[in-house]
Amino acid sequence: MRALIAAATGLAVAFALVLTLTAVGSPPGETSPKPLLTTVPAHP
Repeated sequence: MRALIAAATGLAVAFALVLTLTAVGSPPGETSPKPLLTTVPAHP
């Protein structure tokens, strides 16, 4: 029974954290216009 209560408590805390982050929203700022390089460019 304690495990069930602990699991329910953890789930409630995680759900509250997700709701809090959703309510706060993303931080202000702009993304970089330059694309991220995922591979090493080839040198001719």
